[in-house]
Amino acid sequence: MLHRIIAELENLSIEKFDKTLENCLTLLEIERKLGKLNGLNVKEDLIYSSPANLERCIIVGDLHGDLNSLCEILQRVNLDEISKQKFAIVFLGDYGDRGEKSVEVYYLLLKLKLELKDKIILLRGNHEGTEDLLAQPHDLPLNFIEKFGQQGYYSYLKLRKLFDKLYLAFVLMGKFIALHGGIPSNAYSIDDIAIARKIHPKKRLLEEILWNDPMDDNGLKASYRGAGFLFGADITEDFLKRNNLLMLIRGHEPARNGYFLSHEGRVITIFSRKGRPYFNEKAAYLDIEINRFDSPSDIEKFVVTF
Repeated sequence: MLHRIIAELENLSIEKFDKTLENCLTLLEIERKLGKLNGLNVKEDLIYSSPANLERCIIVGDLHGDLNSLCEILQRVNLDEISKQKFAIVFLGDYGDRGEKSVEVYYLLLKLKLELKDKIILLRGNHEGTEDLLAQPHDLPLNFIEKFGQQGYYSYLKLRKLFDKLYLAFVLMGKFIALHGGIPSNAYSIDDIAIARKIHPKKRLLEEILWNDPMDDNGLKASYRGAGFLFGADITEDFLKRNNLLMLIRGHEPARNGYFLSHEGRVITIFSRKGRPYFNEKAAYLDIEINRFDSPSDIEKFVVTF
């Protein structure tokens, strides 16, 4: 499967990209309407599952147009082999921007979604944000123009329709929550995360989900990013305890070795891109065997770096 899709990238046309995007938008709309997909449940912008319905969960961090790292991860995971298992691959957002292969990364992910359907979970990052929350500089329109010429800008505008269809979080009940940035400071339950886009901008939950970063201190501080906040271990602990979860899995921040732990091991940051402008030496992803994950202290057993 993977080799076939990669081969399509060599002669990728704007017509093929647009058609694939259109089909993926339709699929995501169907998912929302159905509400339940082979053991996965959909509630607004939240998708969740019982551990009994998954044997394995692969979690991929920010890619930012790094096609080589994405292909490396998918080859290591071995899509043909895991298709025989109860599995899900969760992508934490920030698929394009900052990388010259952004168009190709989006196309590969869209094709995977169409072929593997509910096995592929695409979350929203701050580089897939709403107009008022979009990361700047925003290079993605230029990536499309460089790939397809001036008509590429219209493909980019079509892609923006996808952003509002992406989920904000994946929850494995009793185990973890995965999202792009961080826990919103005013979120009491996972239901608050499910409706964050609907109530934006009246409340700042969506902004915090996409932009927040963990800090060593307790409490909440303004972020150096100009959006979102720095949130403390007390906010993480309270949210996890109220929702019977062990930890938060997130992306958003570069990591020299591909990952790092925060908040006494209750938060892990995964970054799956290598090279400029981040200069991290390694990329990482998680390959979690669900029945072996019983404590935050288990999480590093499932980190794969390359």
